[in-house]
Amino acid sequence: MAQSIKLGDDIMKIIRRESELQSRSLAGQIAHWVRIGRAIEKSGNFDHARISAALAGDIETTELTGEEKDVWLDSFIEKMGQPGSDEEAFFARRRQLGLGVGLDAAGNLVREDAHSDA
Repeated sequence: MAQSIKLGDDIMKIIRRESELQSRSLAGQIAHWVRIGRAIEKSGNFDHARISAALAGDIETTELTGEEKDVWLDSFIEKMGQPGSDEEAFFARRRQLGLGVGLDAAGNLVREDAHSDA
């Protein structure tokens, strides 16, 4: 029985690119990666608890196997791309004050336009 799932645009971009390179359908690429991921987790070289410990800073990443480091890095990058509540509050306050809120593609300071509806 087929099931529908929602995946983020960033994940779908990766899946689309890889499925084209490997001449697979999107579903075929996802199924392929699921089988690989399952095999890695069942191998003796992968321990998700160790990855979680490294993400929490409880162990050094140098203690991880190569497979664990790959998963740790993907998880780390994903977590770093998500702002925490303190960051959201900080930038919301800066927008209220009309101060810089980030950089554009050219590296210029972007300011919130207090008179803009956007």
